[in-house]
Amino acid sequence: MADAVKPLSLVVLISGRGSNLQAILDAIQAGKLRTSVKAVISTRVDASGLVNAQRANIDTLALDPGDYPVREDYDRALRGLIDGFQPDLVALAGFMRILTPGFVQHYRGRLINIHPSLLPALRGLNTHQRALDRGLREHGASVHFVTEELDGGPVIIQVRVPVLAGDTAESLAARVLSQEHRLYVEALHLLAEKRVYWDGQQLMYNQQPLHQPLLMDPEQPN
Repeated sequence: MADAVKPLSLVVLISGRGSNLQAILDAIQAGKLRTSVKAVISTRVDASGLVNAQRANIDTLALDPGDYPVREDYDRALRGLIDGFQPDLVALAGFMRILTPGFVQHYRGRLINIHPSLLPALRGLNTHQRALDRGLREHGASVHFVTEELDGGPVIIQVRVPVLAGDTAESLAARVLSQEHRLYVEALHLLAEKRVYWDGQQLMYNQQPLHQPLLMDPEQPN
């Protein structure tokens, strides 16, 4: 019975301003999310997201990739930092590194990411400009479990954002980002309430296999 009331514990990985992190912290503060952020770890010591976490009395650390010429060594050190906090889940929130297979396997089923596209479309970088270049009428964001395949893990939930006439990559990115903040909180809510989980084989929702990503209403407040 204790597991049913225990908040989901998180370590959040960032590389910059951490706007999705801030949305998570705001939701926790407002009592909308039963989650505890144990630590925030950044690739940059000057990341502004670390300052926001410190203001919330959350442990912060920075691990500079420049100190680790071998990628596997960096991920091994990062894993050591994360495991010191024993989180239930590791959340990537603008973490600008491709993780090694060994790292991903270590956290299989406990590692999630948010990506600015309707996966599996537009994996990788520069998604907003690529959406415009392709003439897409709909764009969006996805929260997914992380696997060794880049942006290829099972998708939990998505939000759709229309592409408007006259959109630039910047204007489209801004509208998607505002929905990302809500989407990440909703995904964490589902995970915290144990309504969604992935056993490494099958993504489950309300004890049933989830074959298509859930969709969040962009107009519906959390």
